[in-house]
Amino acid sequence: MLEGQDLSGANLFGVDFTSTDLRNSNLVAANLEKATLVRASLADSTAKGARFDRIEAYRTDFSRMDAQGAVFASAEIQRSNFQGANLTNVDFTKAELGRAQFHDADISGSRFSFANLARADFRGARFTAPIDFDRAFFFLTRIEGVDLSDSAGLSQWQLNMACGDARTELPSGLTRPEDWPCQFQQE
Repeated sequence: MLEGQDLSGANLFGVDFTSTDLRNSNLVAANLEKATLVRASLADSTAKGARFDRIEAYRTDFSRMDAQGAVFASAEIQRSNFQGANLTNVDFTKAELGRAQFHDADISGSRFSFANLARADFRGARFTAPIDFDRAFFFLTRIEGVDLSDSAGLSQWQLNMACGDARTELPSGLTRPEDWPCQFQQE
């Protein structure tokens, strides 16, 4: 139980925080590279500029975390919860984000290049600056109602695997696949 701790600037490289309660903690500019955060909770924490490169964080709670400018490059963060988080200008390059939840998260200016976004849920995500999805894997990625018109790096093959709907806005030159909405979404 480490709730509410001030770990700003701390070097936590490789630390094992499995199932640790780090809610409401200050992790500003902390280095958590290669840390293990499986089933940990960082909900409501501040982690501006923190390093989460190559962490292992399955089913981890990052909800409502302020992680502006943080780096999650090559992180293993499947089934994690980023709902309501401030992820402005976050680097998720090559991250494993399968089934991650981004509802109500601000992902303005974030980079998802080469990320695995299979079954990730971006419904309700907000952004005011372009997002980079260059060569990200979009298998059944939930983008219903999301305005992607200013996003960068999106290709038709990605959209053909994703789950959007008539409200999904696409960049110029890309078209809605005929099989949208995805079959499991039909009621």
